[in-house]
Amino acid sequence: MHEHLWGKDYLEALHTARERLDRIEVDRTKVKPVVKITGEFWAQITEGDGNFHMFDFLEREGAQVIVEPIATWVAYLMYQAKAHAIAKWPVNRPHRNPEWYELKKNLANYFGLHKKLWGIGFGEKAWQFFYHRTIKNMGGITHHLVPQTELAEMAHPFYNQFARGGEGHLEVGKNVYYTVHKLCHMVLALKPFGCMPSSQSDGVQSAVINKFKDMIFLPIETSGEGEVNAHSRVQMALGEAKVKAKTEFDQCLKSTGKSLDEIREYIAEHPELRRPFYHVPHREGVAGTAAQFVLHVSDRMDRTTLWRKRSRVPGVAVPNAA
Repeated sequence: MHEHLWGKDYLEALHTARERLDRIEVDRTKVKPVVKITGEFWAQITEGDGNFHMFDFLEREGAQVIVEPIATWVAYLMYQAKAHAIAKWPVNRPHRNPEWYELKKNLANYFGLHKKLWGIGFGEKAWQFFYHRTIKNMGGITHHLVPQTELAEMAHPFYNQFARGGEGHLEVGKNVYYTVHKLCHMVLALKPFGCMPSSQSDGVQSAVINKFKDMIFLPIETSGEGEVNAHSRVQMALGEAKVKAKTEFDQCLKSTGKSLDEIREYIAEHPELRRPFYHVPHREGVAGTAAQFVLHVSDRMDRTTLWRKRSRVPGVAVPNAA
């Protein structure tokens, strides 16, 4: 098993998949609202009747879907194990109130806790390493794991991290994280009918939305009311997200001082810009892929123009064109 995850055959399989996918041409100038999926663990990652075929529906409606990797759930479980170990240690430690001079007892208390924390910490590092190693060898465009400490801190004013059940504070933390860092235009929480932990998180989200006024958040239950009703509700929220994405794109395009036709003409001359694994640098405060892309292409055009101008001037060093 270890050899399958670590060895050369595993990496070669990833590289083969990447090369095949990289033959597909993509058009990043199409403006699509980015929809982050959260909710109950199973409903948010399955594709089918379990969540009303929501991912297919969103993509047909012109959205870009970001699904949380299973790796986040595993990272959450390890983070919670550490947090609970620390919180319970005053009760679980072998020596309750040793005096300062009782060195053996104090050391037993210290190492008893830290052996557990070091073990879980090693597991966390190993898990992150293998996850990010897979990302790197698959093309490197998937987002990295969100730091669990940051998610817990962002959720804490609204949801205590020790409130157990389902994804605990993760739903609230992810909603705040993706909104504050402007990584999406809308958050959609999916869960089966009667999922109490996720419904509990939804109740807390009203306080979150009151604090972050530009947040678009919608909870959906896969209940007996049916698929059509759920899709209708999503469509209404998605309309707002589309306006948000289009406004962002127009502002970014205007800031470049170039027309969309000029940018598309440059893209047509540079086929690598149409490859799915071409890396587009993330801009702080910009959520949309199209908005980030036109800013990046504009920068490339400016550097190319500068290169052409300088190449005509004798004795002037020519920088590398991007």
